[in-house]
Amino acid sequence: MTARILDGNAISALLREELAVRAAALKARGITPCLAVILVGEDPASAVYVRNKVAGCEKTGLRSIKDVYPAAVDPAVVLARIAELNADPTVHGILVQLPLPKQFDADVVLEAIAPEKDVDGFHAENVGALMQGNPRFIPCTPYGVIKMLERGKVVLKGAEAVIVGRSNIVGKPMAMLLLAKSCTVTVCHSQSKDLAFHTRRADILVAAVGRARMITGDMIKPGATVIDVGINRTPEGKLCGDVDFESAKEVAGLITPVPGGVGPMTITMLLTNTLESAERTLK
Repeated sequence: MTARILDGNAISALLREELAVRAAALKARGITPCLAVILVGEDPASAVYVRNKVAGCEKTGLRSIKDVYPAAVDPAVVLARIAELNADPTVHGILVQLPLPKQFDADVVLEAIAPEKDVDGFHAENVGALMQGNPRFIPCTPYGVIKMLERGKVVLKGAEAVIVGRSNIVGKPMAMLLLAKSCTVTVCHSQSKDLAFHTRRADILVAAVGRARMITGDMIKPGATVIDVGINRTPEGKLCGDVDFESAKEVAGLITPVPGGVGPMTITMLLTNTLESAERTLK
């Protein structure tokens, strides 16, 4: 039996319709939600991500500010701009597109963003709040995964969840969110022994390791929900995930494709965080 597809494009579209209604309600009260995006350098992938974020703002009624700097810019210039945006009450979210050129210390840049405007959820204060179970902003990709699971009516309470990948951006916050939903969580990584032993136990399997088609059908529990966070390019230039979709879909009960799965949700949750930041100004 072929797995049911969990369509990130469709779920994202529904969520963005809801966001547009909320944004209109804020505008009626004199507040236009605003996201400021900083891009340093000419990395093509980063430029595409930023363009999609700005387009997402426009379509949902948010205002966007895009600052683009050459790759050789002095980090002090970018830090000064972040300070300006921190002090601007009309800006509700600030995002610095990663990766940054080698002269930057990414941790210093991310910590320079005011925690109450850190819509990526990367600031140490926001990471700590997530760990305590009282998040201000949830990192966008794990947040999107949770929304997909909820919209797909996946039973989370008591489920065995296995995450492959331990990054600060996806793996670690994903574990915290699934724990908060009463899953039993295992985090695997490059040093894990017998990875397949762990993945075959998973009712919910999240692949976020950055290796093309690493998770194959024989590593999946029959009927499991498989969430593929990976975005890789094959030698032929095609996009693929960390899961071998063709073999996995014959075993899984529910699966996300690449593209069209988690990717659209990441930007949608960024817009959600920005809107929620704007809504907090009313309080």
